[in-house]
Amino acid sequence: MNSTPDTATWHKSSYSAGDGGDCLEIAVGNPTATPVRDSKNPDGPTLRFQAAAWSAFVAALKTS
Repeated sequence: MNSTPDTATWHKSSYSAGDGGDCLEIAVGNPTATPVRDSKNPDGPTLRFQAAAWSAFVAALKTS
């Protein structure tokens, strides 16, 4: 179930494939959680990560 409000502003990853595949989107504006979804299935499930966990994940990606 997608518990992110319909008014959420979703942003697609700049690393998403240009052919429409492998698209990840996050919703910004929530200080405690980062919702993540597959842009090809916007009505599908949404994963939610605690803000600190998401920040650590992104930082780790930048160093690899």
